[in-house]
Amino acid sequence: MKFIVKLYPEIMMKSKSVRMRFTKMLESNMRNVLKIVDENVRVQRQWDRILVNVPHANERLIAAVSERLGCIPGIAHSLQVEESEFKGIDDIYQQVLPIYKNELAGKTFCVRVKRSGNHDFKSIEVERYVGGGLNQHTEAVGVKLKDPDLTINLEINQDKLYLVVKRIKGLGGFPMATQEDVLSLISGGFDSGVSSFQFIKKGARTHYCFFNLGGAQHEIGVKQVAYHLWKTYGESHKVKFITIPFEDVVTEILERIDNGQMGVVLKRMMMRCAAKVADKMGIQALVTGESLGQVSSQTLTNLNVIDRSTDLLILRPLIAMDKQDIINESRQIGTEDFAKAIPEYCGVISQKPTVKAVLSKIEAEEEKFTDELIEKTVANTKVMTVRDIAAEMDEQVTETETVTDLNGHEIVIDIRSREEEEKSPLEIEGVTVKHIPFFKLATAFDELDKANTYLLYCDRGVMSKLQALYLVEQGHKNVKVYRP
Repeated sequence: MKFIVKLYPEIMMKSKSVRMRFTKMLESNMRNVLKIVDENVRVQRQWDRILVNVPHANERLIAAVSERLGCIPGIAHSLQVEESEFKGIDDIYQQVLPIYKNELAGKTFCVRVKRSGNHDFKSIEVERYVGGGLNQHTEAVGVKLKDPDLTINLEINQDKLYLVVKRIKGLGGFPMATQEDVLSLISGGFDSGVSSFQFIKKGARTHYCFFNLGGAQHEIGVKQVAYHLWKTYGESHKVKFITIPFEDVVTEILERIDNGQMGVVLKRMMMRCAAKVADKMGIQALVTGESLGQVSSQTLTNLNVIDRSTDLLILRPLIAMDKQDIINESRQIGTEDFAKAIPEYCGVISQKPTVKAVLSKIEAEEEKFTDELIEKTVANTKVMTVRDIAAEMDEQVTETETVTDLNGHEIVIDIRSREEEEKSPLEIEGVTVKHIPFFKLATAFDELDKANTYLLYCDRGVMSKLQALYLVEQGHKNVKVYRP
């Protein structure tokens, strides 16, 4: 089985040298991602496309490759194809007929052909010949060029015929690392997850900066979001997850800053700390999920004052998006359920927050801070590779908390989303299986019978370990991880 990968049109519009560089990087990214799926998958770059060869493929492997190709930045779409050789137009028709003969019964159809190479026929001639033959020798209703029931797609490249089995929509954008790195300020909510994704899609290796205002539980939740974004869309490259403990800063703000100025001062302090971290990492820009007018600190005046806290470029990809549009996109990229489960940790809440901050007044308020506050806060920063979040969970979840075999007395809780559970239900003979999505687990677990032992299950094991850690920290001792 082969896949023909088409490059995003913006890449095709680049100059020859830039196009070649982008294509090479996309090839490398695809190889890095697909070798994790199966080390025997081969990736071959051509001028205007990339071929993926999946030897000895079964349905599960083909589905896994298809899923990953749909999440790699830089791909317009991929075609799952069956490859063969041909001798002429009639030979093409003879190969297509047995495949579609039964499927065409009672349907309208059309044939679409894309051709490259030297041939003694044109693409439209193949379309007419194959279409006419199928119309005559099948029980199809007839040929319909606009909105047919079935479109038969063929690709011809020199002496190869590619019969298109399935078209897989790509992510678009640019290949990872074709743009410079950015540092995304992530809180785990709807906005920061979507803004991070926007820059991954645009080809920027996106690192994550988290300001911890809510303790270990908050950090666990945000790591779930970062790991999901990296694992799904950015797995081809290593990125960092930076935690900045911000409790001391929040304490100083609550004790020293005028009530109405607190929100703007908090954001400025975040930008200053993040800028210092970015400078150490050689990163030229910060990314935030701020949207104009969404909250008091995000008025045009306040954003202008916040920007003055640092010389570093601050990028806001969601600045003109409505909240519902942001939520809709979070649903599409798979971060909505995470965001629902994470409480809003604002750190400080002004009773009458200003919407028109004055820079001179804000700077006067900030003079109340000790000189060492920023340096001390940044010095306590913790840096880890996002890839190692799973390994970190393994270290924290002891062997006795991970179960591979069942004795029939435990209750397994499938914490996958409803869509994942419906696609592949977990059924274990002789064992009770409950389905509680991870974003409802924290509240639902308190209502379960405490006399039972519960085993958390998810596909990859990362989410179940994170949730187990959270529940253990909440004082629940009757929870373990199930890894069959």
